[in-house]
Amino acid sequence: MAPAYERQAIAVPEDFKEAGPWTPAAPSEAVPRGAWWTAFGDPDLDRLEAQAAEANPTLAAATAAYAQARALAAQAQAGLLPDIGGAALATRQRRSDNAPLRNSNGNAPTGADEYSNRSLGAAIAWEIDLWGRLRNLAAVAGANSQASAADLESVRLSLQAELANSYMLLRGLDAQHALLTDTVEAFRRAQDLTDARHTGGASSGLDLGRARTQLSTARAQLKDVEAQRALYEHAIAALTGQAASSFSLPPKVVALAQPRLPVGQPSTLLERRPDIAAAERRAAAANAQIGVARAARFPSLTLNAQAGWQSAGGIDLISAPNAVWLVGPQLAGSLFDFGRRASTVRATQAAFDQASANYRAVVLAALRGVEDQMALANRLAEEAVDQDAAVAAARDTERLALIRYREGAANYLEVVTAQTARLTAERAALTLTTRRLQASVDLVRQLGGGWG
Repeated sequence: MAPAYERQAIAVPEDFKEAGPWTPAAPSEAVPRGAWWTAFGDPDLDRLEAQAAEANPTLAAATAAYAQARALAAQAQAGLLPDIGGAALATRQRRSDNAPLRNSNGNAPTGADEYSNRSLGAAIAWEIDLWGRLRNLAAVAGANSQASAADLESVRLSLQAELANSYMLLRGLDAQHALLTDTVEAFRRAQDLTDARHTGGASSGLDLGRARTQLSTARAQLKDVEAQRALYEHAIAALTGQAASSFSLPPKVVALAQPRLPVGQPSTLLERRPDIAAAERRAAAANAQIGVARAARFPSLTLNAQAGWQSAGGIDLISAPNAVWLVGPQLAGSLFDFGRRASTVRATQAAFDQASANYRAVVLAALRGVEDQMALANRLAEEAVDQDAAVAAARDTERLALIRYREGAANYLEVVTAQTARLTAERAALTLTTRRLQASVDLVRQLGGGWG
């Protein structure tokens, strides 16, 4: 009754448009699998990812949902087999003197007013799956179970990527904190120099005011970085299943590796993304559901059999005179439903069309996501070259401005301008480094991580 199902054919390009030096179009086998975050070369990140896999409550909930889907699939599969049951009964009862029962002569029923009833038997019922309803129900549950497995991997990948992103941001803020700490000390020395020159009459109060403003601004920026770091530390605590109040990640300046990530071909993306697999499996389940709805329009045939023993007393319950049995098929169906089942069929066909459209939307979104992150990774790598040159130039400018100021050839405005430009350039370089790391993480997520 279910239409023949084939995975929807979606035309994909042969190559990614945004492939570049940091995202080569190499075979997909070269993409990191499993613990992909180890490519960044940070033991702390490795430890945190392991903790998240063990203790994150969202991942635990997704695991339980998958276990439930598997159980429902097993339940649906069991519906293809007979239902066998047994029962035993032993009662003692009394009939009312005013019972409404009468025999054919109109007299009170014969027999004892008090009697025992004992029975022992078994029954079997087996619905013959003439129209494939049970088989399609099992197919629906099986496809939904596979979709749930893919959902679990999507949650796992999202958790891994979110944790890696938060860690990259936190370590980026650690680097900025170290930079600002050194900058505050340098600005303090510059203020001391300006104060001494002002005392000696070599500098104006305007220069001293600029030096103090610059130092206070740097200190304020330092506190802002500390506040942002605290938020990311709390986020990492929650992702690893720990209370933020008891979690601490000591500050550390680390040079994380910038991995080159081979992306393979667009066609391989259909086999690597768990959300694509989940969408395709839901389309398959919707297709099988059409068969369930169509089969409901036809009668169901059930074979029934019962056998056992029944006795009103005595000790020989299991004996030939006490044997009872029943055998017979049952055919049941609807004669007039005024279009209810036909409407159900149309609804399931529309649900399949919806699931197919959702599958196509997920594929297109996946292709876009990979292109986005490839473009970002490659452009940020190019931007980093220019930003490093800007940092080097800003440092030279600051050094020359300080020399000119000490020799009295320039006022402190040149120093302030040079120092501000140097600090801005160095903070931009650190932010760019963090963004490149995040782009790498997001590219791994768009490629499906370690799932296959």
